[in-house]
Amino acid sequence: MSRTSLFTSEPVNVSIRSNQFNLQIAEKGEGSFSLLAFNRWALIIIFLWFGGMKFTAYEAQGIAPLIANSPIMGWLHTLFGIQGASYVIGILELGTAAALILGAFKPIFSVLGSAMSIATYAITLTFFFTTPGVAEMTAGGLPAISAMPGQFLLKDLVLLAASVTLFVASFQNLRGGFRR
Repeated sequence: MSRTSLFTSEPVNVSIRSNQFNLQIAEKGEGSFSLLAFNRWALIIIFLWFGGMKFTAYEAQGIAPLIANSPIMGWLHTLFGIQGASYVIGILELGTAAALILGAFKPIFSVLGSAMSIATYAITLTFFFTTPGVAEMTAGGLPAISAMPGQFLLKDLVLLAASVTLFVASFQNLRGGFRR
């Protein structure tokens, strides 16, 4: 493409190189894989936001009952205390966001970040069964669930599905890169 310079009347050649970063990620696949970019960036926003909140006393107190009643996570309170457990979870969540961001450029990080995301949401979904107050007894118990914590926890099912979808696509893309 040729344009005229602002300072002279001589033509200036402008070359636009597409895909300068050569993104080798799940979203780079064929067909509907390009829509996975929405999954990636939505997960990144969630992990950055929630991970950052874990460094506040408000959030540490808010997640304390979920952790305290969890056979998988309860040891964090014993080892680190309520705020310390929240810090550990925050570091893991921010690490997950970082891996997902790097995954936009390197497929191995996309696999790692989406695997970390799967682990996060699989664990938080166990809270659905271990946290008191999930079943809404005034409505007859399960399948009726409370707004807090029941409905709050149930939404993690969608986040788990997004994470699994990104993982599968990222892994397929990574595996394809090894075959070349």
